[in-house]
Amino acid sequence: MTFEGYGVAYDPYVYKGTQCLKNRLGLRDPSQLADFEVEISTLRAEEPLPQGRFSPRHYRRIHWHLFRDVYRWAGHYRTIRTGKGSNWFCYPEHIPREMNKLFPRLRAPEFRLGVTERAFLDSVTEFLADLNAIHPFRDGNGRTQLAFVDLLAFHAQWPLDFSKIRQETFISAMIESFGGSTASLRRELMALRGVVTRT
Repeated sequence: MTFEGYGVAYDPYVYKGTQCLKNRLGLRDPSQLADFEVEISTLRAEEPLPQGRFSPRHYRRIHWHLFRDVYRWAGHYRTIRTGKGSNWFCYPEHIPREMNKLFPRLRAPEFRLGVTERAFLDSVTEFLADLNAIHPFRDGNGRTQLAFVDLLAFHAQWPLDFSKIRQETFISAMIESFGGSTASLRRELMALRGVVTRT
């Protein structure tokens, strides 16, 4: 999943005089880079994702796993301010603090094996909305979010089938969640419910 139209302040991540992110292949055409990024991150997503304790460090490792072939800064928090439309994501100087505040929520009973589906969906919706508002990386936030939520859902044994995702309505729901309304995002996640594995 890609999220288009982000604005940035001064951006050292792009090649001078272009809107193309600096990348390991040296591509200067944003469309070629986008195609390569989707292709390689999709292949990496099919591999086993890094295991961990659902911490900020674990989250950074997943981003690195997905994008290490594309960007040298994969797995590192962004150092510039970015936003979409008139909304700015978490300022970079606050990202470590906000990530360290957010991730302890995952120790709550609502994310553990044995939780009801309703409680899990309520909690993971709020977590995803807040994680998106932080937007810790320069690029690849959407795909990293979905990969991480997939691990959370598997761990709680309320799996989500992201092959059923409707990109247009999901992105719209994410935008609404940035404004504080998470009802649409919860409906989108409910529509992705997979086969329950618990006995």
